[in-house]
Amino acid sequence: MIVEDDAFLEEIVTNAELPVLLAAIAAVLRDTTFLRAELAPPLTPMDTEPHPHCGMTADQRKKASALALLGLKEMRDKKIDSVDMLPDATAREILNYLTGGRDEWANMLTHELDIAEGKGGRPTWDFNEVAKGREFSTLIVGAGVGGIAAAYRYGQAGVPFVLIEAGATVGGTWAKNTYPGVRLDTPTFGYSYSFAQRGDWPNQFARGGEILDYLRDVADRAGITNEIEFSTRLVRLRWDEEARLWEATTRGADGAEQVRRFSAIVSAVGQLDRPNIPEIASAELYRGAAMHTQEWDHDVDLTGKRVAVIGTGASAYQVVPAIVNEVDSLVIFQRSAPWMLPAPNYHHPVTDAFTWLRRKVPHYAQWYRLWVILTGIPGRAHTVTAQENWLGAPLSISPKNQELRDYLIARVEEQLEGNPELLEHAIPSYPPGAKRMLRDNKVWAAALRSEKTTLVNAGIERFTENGLVDGAGQEHEVDVVVYATGFKPSDYLDDVEVIGRDGREIHEFWDGDARAYNGITVPGFPNFFLVYGPNVGGVVAGSLHFMLERAAEYSLSAVYEILSRGVAAIDVRPEALDRFVAWVDEGNRKMAWGQPYVRTWYQNKHGRVSQIWPYTNVEYWDITESVNEDDYDFLE
Repeated sequence: MIVEDDAFLEEIVTNAELPVLLAAIAAVLRDTTFLRAELAPPLTPMDTEPHPHCGMTADQRKKASALALLGLKEMRDKKIDSVDMLPDATAREILNYLTGGRDEWANMLTHELDIAEGKGGRPTWDFNEVAKGREFSTLIVGAGVGGIAAAYRYGQAGVPFVLIEAGATVGGTWAKNTYPGVRLDTPTFGYSYSFAQRGDWPNQFARGGEILDYLRDVADRAGITNEIEFSTRLVRLRWDEEARLWEATTRGADGAEQVRRFSAIVSAVGQLDRPNIPEIASAELYRGAAMHTQEWDHDVDLTGKRVAVIGTGASAYQVVPAIVNEVDSLVIFQRSAPWMLPAPNYHHPVTDAFTWLRRKVPHYAQWYRLWVILTGIPGRAHTVTAQENWLGAPLSISPKNQELRDYLIARVEEQLEGNPELLEHAIPSYPPGAKRMLRDNKVWAAALRSEKTTLVNAGIERFTENGLVDGAGQEHEVDVVVYATGFKPSDYLDDVEVIGRDGREIHEFWDGDARAYNGITVPGFPNFFLVYGPNVGGVVAGSLHFMLERAAEYSLSAVYEILSRGVAAIDVRPEALDRFVAWVDEGNRKMAWGQPYVRTWYQNKHGRVSQIWPYTNVEYWDITESVNEDDYDFLE
């Protein structure tokens, strides 16, 4: 309950995100007059740094601040400290204010709003009502972000399932990646489930351990953890056409294999799971310690050691600043420099004002989470969208992209002033957005400038017993080699044999070009659903949690169609997949990462962008809102 005086409240308002605060006050007081049309946030797209209050003018901010202060005083004077569920009409009115009247966003955002009566996501049916007495079980593979989402929704519908996890704990990538400095590179509040929202995140970009604790807590509270078969790996799937069932072979920690039959399979093994270890000549000669960032050996003490880090992508960007002060020397082998977006708050805790608002204004954190997701719908997509026949290629793809490039170069020049040689190798030779852009709070440049650090751009020729020889012939003696070399995201299910109809194996069908309708279903593989499948990853816009939840919910909708129709299976038609892939490819060709002169891990061996979703969360909501019967065959 608010008890603070007017001066304190004025200070809080000064440090609050005004659109969020006005929305929360309108919900608490059930008074939408706080949401004046002339004070609606313009949702100015993010070009370089985020716009305060999403682009509100100074006059708008002044008037909005006065309204917010009145609202907080009213809450204090009336001693209001709780809020009931919002009627749909009220929720829509608030969303209309926050989105500037974009009605097409409303359904998707209502899915993310816990206090809305019309909140979506939860199944509206129950297995025992739809298919009582029918034998039907689902195998969910993986207990990371996607697998937990699937288990949660399937559990709500009462659909019997078995959940297996190759590791010894829940958490997926967050259980495996424990290297120094690991944390989110997206704002914390956008990285959480709609059905398990957390308001008391301590950091604006959560540390890896915080995310892992959150996932474990969600699984524990939902009763999922006790149902998981840990240390159990999926080895083989074979579709039995006559029985209309999947035969699944799993292997336990002791190496023993077990064969079971399931009606449906939900694969939630993720994309960034298989470490990419480059083949470097004479690696077997090296006598020091070597590890991939995902397989960090915490028994290796880096204090006073000579360390080499191979790679300058997302994990290196976190590892290097975290270890540079404790090592004796640091050699960084760089293939291409990363673009870095300004994020001065990257290592900051949440503000005192936010903490107070979370505690005193009911559901403020929920509205803030919604705001993060809402502003992420357009994100920075406009800055990485190509202009046809742009003369600035291959260094940029459009006037806006060139503007971003110039701005980011100026930041690097400022941070590396007085070191022209280092600066030369710190400016990427590709357009901003062509590869994943990192978060810059100046610690990377500081690590590069350290007297302990050597940046090598000549490549790696081979290992020796004592270190690495670069492409210029110079040997670098090191005690520890860290592979910050990423993953093999295009090799979906690479270590699992999946045999579908007519004996066709899924990797033969894909031939190195993984494709799935809506990123979820594959022709010839009935009742087989992918969560975090091909072409659903977002890089400059959107919420990954939303995409994974929607994939899980879509698979459950498909299961409902099977049960309610009394059929055995559902199989997507090839023409539906072809239409979807053509649409996605068209979108990706318009983006920085889809330009013919760009090479990135977003592409597979055929050069097609098979990892990235080129549209917004709203389009994904639209295509996954229902199962289109015209796109599927229903098998009796």
